[in-house]
Parts: sequence; C-alpha cells; structure tokens
Amino acid sequence: MAIPTLDLALPRYRPLLVLGAVYLLSSALLRVALWLHFGGEAGIGPAQVPAILGLGVVNDAVELLYLLAPFALYLTVLPQAWYASRPHRVVLAAALYVALFGMVFLNAMEYFFFEEFDARFNRVAVDYLISPHEVLGNIWESYPVIPIALAAVFSGLLLLLPAWTLVAPTLRQVAGPRQRALVLGLHLGLLLLAVALYPTDALSVFENRVANELTANGPSSFFNALRTNHLDYRAYYATGEHDRMLSILRDDLASAGGELVNPAGVTRRFAARPEGLGKLNVVVLAEESLGAEFVGAYGDTRGLTPEFDELAKQGLLFTHTYASGTRTVRGLEAMSASLPPIPGDSVVKRAGNESVVTWGEVMQGLGYHASFLYGGYGYFDNMNEYFAANGFAVSDRRDITDPSFANIWGVADEDLFRHAIDYFDQRASEGRPFFSLVMSTSNHKPYTFPAGIPGVPEKGGGREAGVRYADFALGQFFREARKHDWFRNTLFVVMADHGARVYGAAEIPLYSYEIPFLVLAPGLPPRKVEALTGQIDLAPIVLGLLGLPYEAPFFGRDVLHYPDPHRVLLFNHNQKVAILRDEELAILGLHRSQTSVLHRRQPLLTRRDRDAYEPIAQDRGLLDLTTAYYQISAEMFQRGEYQ
Repeated sequence: MAIPTLDLALPRYRPLLVLGAVYLLSSALLRVALWLHFGGEAGIGPAQVPAILGLGVVNDAVELLYLLAPFALYLTVLPQAWYASRPHRVVLAAALYVALFGMVFLNAMEYFFFEEFDARFNRVAVDYLISPHEVLGNIWESYPVIPIALAAVFSGLLLLLPAWTLVAPTLRQVAGPRQRALVLGLHLGLLLLAVALYPTDALSVFENRVANELTANGPSSFFNALRTNHLDYRAYYATGEHDRMLSILRDDLASAGGELVNPAGVTRRFAARPEGLGKLNVVVLAEESLGAEFVGAYGDTRGLTPEFDELAKQGLLFTHTYASGTRTVRGLEAMSASLPPIPGDSVVKRAGNESVVTWGEVMQGLGYHASFLYGGYGYFDNMNEYFAANGFAVSDRRDITDPSFANIWGVADEDLFRHAIDYFDQRASEGRPFFSLVMSTSNHKPYTFPAGIPGVPEKGGGREAGVRYADFALGQFFREARKHDWFRNTLFVVMADHGARVYGAAEIPLYSYEIPFLVLAPGLPPRKVEALTGQIDLAPIVLGLLGLPYEAPFFGRDVLHYPDPHRVLLFNHNQKVAILRDEELAILGLHRSQTSVLHRRQPLLTRRDRDAYEPIAQDRGLLDLTTAYYQISAEMFQRGEYQ
C-alpha cells in the first residue's frame, strides 16, 4: 500500500505558505516600527530587539495555525475539478487579496492602538468592539482612515502580484484526498497542541512590560482578551480557603473604622459624627482622562489647568490619589460602589449587577435624591442600566437640548455642566438634598472643541487642548454654580475617572494611575492631604466629612478619620490586578501567577523613569492579603452578596 506523502499535497497549500510568509514578514516589520517609535521611551535598547523579533516570530507562527485553519480546511475538502477551474482562480485571487489587504490594514490599526495604549490589542479593544457606534465614530474623527484604507488597498494589490505568481502554477497540480487529509491532520494536530500547551503570554519573558507587548501577537492578544472578558475568578486566579481569606480581609477592613455587622461578610456600620458638615448636597464631577501629570497643582509647569489650580487653594487637595484602572467604567465602579477592580469586566458592564450596593443607594437611604448625569449616550458601556438599577436617576445626552457643540462621544463639557446646573435647580426646588455623579466626555480623542476658547483650537490640539478645555469648562461651571442658592449648601468633588493613558515598562505602571482629587465645601478649611488614597475611598471619605450614619459593604477607607501609613491601594491593568502597600506591589495574573516587586517613585519627570521596580522574594503575607481582597470581592459579586 502506498503511503501518502506531503510533497504531493504541498503545492495545493502554497496559498497558505505565501500568506504565512507575508504575515511573518509584516509582523516583524510592525515590531521594528513599534520599537523605533515607542521602545526608546520604554527603555528597550537595540540589544533586546533580536530576542523580541525571534520570540515574536514564534508567537506569530503559532497564531497562524489559528488564522489559517479555515483556509486549510477549505483547500482540503475542495474537489480537484473545482480547484483547477477558472471560477476558482477568481475566488482564490480575491481571497488572497482580501487577506493581504487585511494584514496591511490590521498592522496600521495595531500601530495606532499601541500609540494610544502602549499595548497590543487588549480588553480595551474588546470593549470598543462591543460599542461600534462611538468607537467607529471616534476612529473616523481621530485618524486618517481614508488615506490608511487607500494605502492598504494599493499595498494589497502590489502584494497580490508576486503572491499570485507563486500560487498560479500550483492550480493544475493534483493532490489526492489522502495526501490532503495528511496535511490537514498535521495542521489540526499542531493547532490542538497550541490550544492545550501554548498560552498567549507563553513567551512574555522580559521584565519590561512593553518588551513583552512588542513580542506578543496582536490577534492572539485580542482573542485572549475576548475569551477572558467574562472570566470566572476562581478558574484563572490564585485563591485560598474561603474562610481564611475572609478573615484576612475582615482584619484589614477593621482597621479602616466602623463596626463589622456580620461574621460572614464585610459590611460595616458607621455612626453619625456630630462634628460633620451635615446633610449637604454632594456633586461629584468625574473628569474624563485628567491625569495628575497635566495639573499644575500636582507639579505640572505647562499652565494647562489654571481653573483647577485656583480651586485647589480653596479646598482639600489629596496629593497622592490613584485610579483603580484605565477605563471610565473602572473609575465609575470605584466611585459609585467602593469595590475593588476585580479581573475581567467592570461590574458596570456585567450581568447580575442589578443588586450591587452603591453610594447612590446609601444616599437614598439618607433622604437624598441620587442621580448620574452623562454627556454622551448612557447605553455606552451599560452605564445607564447599571446606575438606574442601583439607586440613581439617570440623565444623558438625550436630555440635553440644543447643545452648542458635540462630537461622537458626547456634548461639550460646557453643555453638560449647564444641563447639570438646571438639573440641580430642579432638585433643589423639591426641598430635599441631592447627590449627583456627573461624567464628562470632552477630554478624549478626537479632541474637537467649540470655537472661541482661548488656547484651545477647534481640532488638532491633541491631549493638551483636551486638558485646557476640560479645565476651562470646570471654571465656567463653578462660576455659574456660585450664582445659585444651593451652591452654599453643597460639597463638591473633582476627581478624574482615570489617567490619560498607560505609560511605562512595568506591569502596573503606577505613574499612569495618578489622578487629581479635590473636595470643596462650606466650612471646610483648605489644606493638602498627603495620605495615599484610591478611588474606592471616595464614598467613605465624603460620608465621613458629612458625618452621616450609614451601613455598607464598602471596601474603601475614610483616610481623613482612619489614617493608616501602611494602608493598601488596589489596581487593575488588563488581566492583572495588584495591591500596593508601602513600597511593595503584589500582582496577581492569569494562570494563578503571583509576583512581588519593589516599587520606588523616582524624583524624575520622564514617564519612563518615574517608577522604578525591582523583583523581590514573594511576600507571602501581602500576596495573601491581595488574594483575599480580590477573591472575596469577586465571590461576593458572583453570588449576589454585595448587597
């Protein structure tokens, strides 16, 4: 019996070999381009490039097993008569062209994504794909889409000519069913091995995060993010025995004040404070992407935020505040629910979030009207549904009539703030205090703004123009609000939802997470608060200032009344979560990985050098505390116990 050999079947699979070769070459060129433009800032020297390229080729080759599998199946089952026919030549040429065009266009998208997020396609890309209206509109307004598409069209044609020259001679060569089955079997066998044994981060061997991102394969990173977007915490992350983890967590929360009300949970009861400010209105202005690195009150010298800087002299300025994550929904989750940023989706977007305890529900129980106001359409990222189901009235772009300016993300901040002031007038007329979380949108690509703002071009000004405009609108809001009676009975908070973008080589680049946090209220003397503060501390801090009694399972700390020089801060970045205590950062990742590093903030101004990290021996106590925070909070949400 004749044994089928690969050499008889390989000519039919030459289209796969050609596409694979083009993909490997284009991916290598993309890595070189990314290194040239972004590697220097991340501290990646020329000596590391050969290793990045070599390991990258392996990652790309593994991903090709996935990408080419449908094409391999098609070439295997196609009858010889149809394979050699003239119509199939047209189909095959068209398929090759679409694939080549796609490679060029995808590489361009990866470049611009890396420029914005310092990473390959990740959970941000998945989140954006789920909301195509805003995202496609943002891409259209922010990038030269037509020139890029035309370049990809012509590049695809140029690549098709040599590709077709290599493929066309094989169309009349015969490969029997058994030979074709052998090739397909080999491909599928390798694919199954990759599925079972080769995770996306298998070759993430560098201590430098950006070097690992350069080594990674973009589509593989995207599909990994898609697969883990709704992950089960216990299936992917380090865990401990439930009762022990709960005990560790309760001991840590007990140091943050209040009385734990039940031995099986984390709910704490806080008594009224007679010295508190009382039942003031509360307005939280959540500023889009306003990293502390842009704010004069935090040391920036460009003069981008004169309005905030002046306000900072009048209230409590928290000088060391960190966001929980890098997305708006992470910031809103932390501000509204005082919940750790558990891996996967924010609870704002998760199924089963209808019964989450929020600051809005607590304020409702204290007699307040609670609301969430947003300058865009609140269906984005499930914001309206989350807030409406958890104690907040919602009002978004649909309620803002005749805005002076709008782009794909929402109305200009000035229009949002005018709407907010009208909304507060109505609430004040009802005779009960109001609490409102107001989310802005203007400081975001495509960075387009109303005409006539000093120092802010209508377009083309980039992120600095976004900061200038956000600050201008903030000043306008406070000037107008002072004219209204309710102003004198209101506590205001200004806090960013997250920083501008993720910079740096570290797995959790803390410098990128620093945000402004300012509280202004009647009877509150101005001062600076040096205590380490996180976004989940917002509700406990404000409730402590008001002195109102409440009961909630909040994880945050009132750092004004329960200071702790060794308190912990919690962070999320893609699939990793972490806790910072003193100078130690404990990181939990997929595949139950646990890492400890020493973090030292440097007195330098460059993004790359601001944070220094050194691997250290695992701190078992801190890793257990990190596991306790994330495991228990994830379990509480999944079981519907964060109530």
